[in-house]
Amino acid sequence: MKNQVIELTNALYRQTLLFPKKEPLRYKIREAADDFLENIVEWEVLNSPNPGGFSTGGISKRKDLVFELEKSLELIKSYFNVVKWQNWVSYFDILKIEQEYNKIGDYFKNQTIFLFPEKEKEKPVTTKEKKPLKYLDSRKQKILEILKKQEKAQVGEIKEIMPNVSKRTLRRDFDILLKQGLVRRIGESNSTYYKLS
Repeated sequence: MKNQVIELTNALYRQTLLFPKKEPLRYKIREAADDFLENIVEWEVLNSPNPGGFSTGGISKRKDLVFELEKSLELIKSYFNVVKWQNWVSYFDILKIEQEYNKIGDYFKNQTIFLFPEKEKEKPVTTKEKKPLKYLDSRKQKILEILKKQEKAQVGEIKEIMPNVSKRTLRRDFDILLKQGLVRRIGESNSTYYKLS
């Protein structure tokens, strides 16, 4: 995983070279990526084979590291959301890097379940639709209704159904729906489409 994150960090650095020279976000996003890489290296060291087995302190340290990794990842994702709308770089190039970070994030979500099994038990059982829909505006609810009927759709297809809404606004709506876990993004670049989760 370390090599994958090194490549991802390099890709992120290349993209930030295209930001305006004195843009503070150029350095903030790099710093967050560096922190993430540092924690990944530490994670791999902690999880390397150990003849004596892991001590309780090792489990505690791993829990702390998962927390730090999740924090860095959330920060990077927040920066990506700002960058995607600035037109400094290709939206799809940033989206591709973000998807790679999300895959790594999914791995650590599974680690969280393993390290904190009590968290899963504490969650109340609710249906996915009822709770989040209270907080969605009518446009996002309409997007979800379209996805229920069509099973999957691209931004362009939604734009045809909702001609008064710009593609940029629809992409933002999908980002919010993704964060709430209501939809999944599949594919990349021009072949990206969305499905209900």
